[in-house]
Amino acid sequence: MLLNNNWRKNLLKTKAKPTNLHDYLLQLPRPEPSAGLDYYRQIKEEAISFEKRRKENYEKYLAAKKGGRVDYLPIKLDIENVSRCNFACEFCIVSKWEKRQRAADMSLDDFKNIVDTQYGLIEIKLNGLGEPTLQGDDFFEMIKYARQKKIWVRITTNASLLHLRDNYKKLVDSDVCEVDISIDGYNKEKYEKIRVGGKYEITMENCKRLNEYGEEQGKKRTKMWTLVQRENFNDLERHVELARDLKFDNLVFSLDLHGWGNDDLLKRNLAITVNEQLTVERVDSLLRLADDCGVKLAFWNVSTKFDYKKPETRCPWPFERAVISSDLKVVPCCMVADPNAFHFKPKASLTEVWKGEEYQKFREQHVNGDIPPICLDCYKNN
Repeated sequence: MLLNNNWRKNLLKTKAKPTNLHDYLLQLPRPEPSAGLDYYRQIKEEAISFEKRRKENYEKYLAAKKGGRVDYLPIKLDIENVSRCNFACEFCIVSKWEKRQRAADMSLDDFKNIVDTQYGLIEIKLNGLGEPTLQGDDFFEMIKYARQKKIWVRITTNASLLHLRDNYKKLVDSDVCEVDISIDGYNKEKYEKIRVGGKYEITMENCKRLNEYGEEQGKKRTKMWTLVQRENFNDLERHVELARDLKFDNLVFSLDLHGWGNDDLLKRNLAITVNEQLTVERVDSLLRLADDCGVKLAFWNVSTKFDYKKPETRCPWPFERAVISSDLKVVPCCMVADPNAFHFKPKASLTEVWKGEEYQKFREQHVNGDIPPICLDCYKNN
């Protein structure tokens, strides 16, 4: 089956890249759940219908249509179980923190409390700024707890610790719905230069273990995720071949380098961004190679700016989702993620923050065009 053939045909309808880079990037194939859209829709429907109040909350969310103040609970959350990492990647804000740690880990009890009180949840991304598997068994228990309540759970990991204590088996057995694995170098030299602190051989072997065990259990839900930058731009073909060799069915080239609300880091990362060097011909060649390798290739970018003028073009985050840091601070989105850059004033509960006046005003700003300063980079017409 030609996994990428339809996208190739659409791209080749134009002989050259559009003069507007954003328009071109919009044409690229977008990531889909690694187990397929049908599986995602099934889990989502199970989540919505899990209990009456969750379904009622979802109906309130749909009726609101990103119109300002909300009277429902979030339907999605990014929950950061740890804010520490065993890597020191220079493009990541974690590398700027003392000892690569910002706060203590989230307790299992705190996680369960979030899931229990936020009964509207249908999706959770269970990681933030850090490596989630550093927490050990509590991390896998968090996944299990959310899945018992039929919530879709996705994680991102550097895969460096999956060989320890059979973590790769625990991850698959937790029934996690999606596992994105960050691999930015196709060989030892490139990988360890970009992923500072990582060991190439260990990570590669862990990916094989995870994919083979997932295949055996009928739960292969992984995706290789490559952050495209100046250091690896000329190696993208090798990344496609690596995905095949590591038994990944899905590969994403992420064109998204930002600063998590830190201006200095943003400036540094923009300097190594290579989006404008991407051409229709290169993309077509990559998609053709991916087909030959049996890999479904997609591209991720956030270069398309939001527009406050219409509900469908506003940023959806203020109206459906938030980031909860490991020390229980509420951050508006994953593009910020770091509470040191911005967080809402703490209250007695997440619900009080979500429905509180500060958050409601924040939403109204997204509707009336008075975009909050922390969000300006993601909006046009400002």
